Amino acid sequence: MVSLPLTLLVMAILFCTTFTRSTLGFGDALLAMPILALVIDIRMATPLVAFVGTTTALTILLQGWRTVDLRAAWRLILASFLGIPIGLLLLKGVPEGLVKAVLGVVLILFGLYNLARPELPALRYGGLAYLFGFIAGILGGAYNTNGPPIVMYGTLQGWSPERFRATLQGYFVPTGLLILLGHGAAGLWTPQVFWLFGCSFPLIMLGVFLGGRLNQAIPKARFERVLYLFLIGIGILLIV
Repeated sequence: MVSLPLTLLVMAILFCTTFTRSTLGFGDALLAMPILALVIDIRMATPLVAFVGTTTALTILLQGWRTVDLRAAWRLILASFLGIPIGLLLLKGVPEGLVKAVLGVVLILFGLYNLARPELPALRYGGLAYLFGFIAGILGGAYNTNGPPIVMYGTLQGWSPERFRATLQGYFVPTGLLILLGHGAAGLWTPQVFWLFGCSFPLIMLGVFLGGRLNQAIPKARFERVLYLFLIGIGILLIV
């Protein structure tokens, strides 16, 4: 069984990352995975983050399903399903570090460009969902990094904070469930994982609640600025 000090540390990490996810709509896995990997085994951290991420996404989606852009969400999901098999093939042939470094550079440039050009018009063309969803599927199938392309698509669409947060969860719920089933099939659902998830559940719900309140309080212009700064930080994290 996991010791009490370690359990409390994991609970604190998951609360902070869930709060970030609920506020911005994404980012928990990219933050939680490298931190949890320092304190628990990666085979324990991976399914734990998947359980937390799917639970968080489902909770946020139930709260804000009326603001989901259903057309965009289904396009993103369909395109991602098509890209996932390609990502699985690339997993064997392309170095993970190279792909993550390139993705990190793209995120940094995208964030810096938008911070320098706040008047950049939104791109409303719906067909972009297929392109970004396909890229997300490839990255998700290969390296479990499907979030950044979906976030970039949402920012290009100029969604409000509420719509941005809800639509991303409409995408992450079905893809997260598939990932969870894959972990179960691989034998990663262990008593230790369920123990840490169960102990953390109250704090996860608290993080979702507090992050949702903050999301609603942030003006759209400030939300976009925070989002671009966060994308730059995630880009640096991917490179490092």
